[in-house]
Amino acid sequence: MTTLSSPAPTTSTVTDRRVPRRTVVASLWLFVLLCYLYCDVLTLFRAEDLRAVLSGEIGGVVMSDGFLLGASVLMTIPIGMVLVSRVAPHRVARWGTVVAASVMTVVQVGSLFVGETALHYAYFSAIEITTTVVLAWYAAARWRADD
Repeated sequence: MTTLSSPAPTTSTVTDRRVPRRTVVASLWLFVLLCYLYCDVLTLFRAEDLRAVLSGEIGGVVMSDGFLLGASVLMTIPIGMVLVSRVAPHRVARWGTVVAASVMTVVQVGSLFVGETALHYAYFSAIEITTTVVLAWYAAARWRADD
């Protein structure tokens, strides 16, 4: 009688369960994107911010069609990077992440100097800035090749 033997159990190590770098980068982009969105949603719950939105001027910045188009283009960066980091050739995804994360870091730091900074905005900004700095560093220093 022939019996099937199962392979000997192996112990799993941390390196066996390492998350692929593309997954790490795409996940960080998705994380920071959700932080951007949720911070903006919470802003609408502050009466003074909601009044400013409805008046069409926030922190001295007029919400013109041109400004809103610019903001749309800016937010397309992290949205697009979720996809780019998953499907683009390694070199494009890596250096695209370095550039895009650097741009988003500068923009987020700059936004802290426009108008009054609410506590929830400062909280999310700290998370967003930290995440985009980590993204730029990780892509430049740790993502030298695909897994």
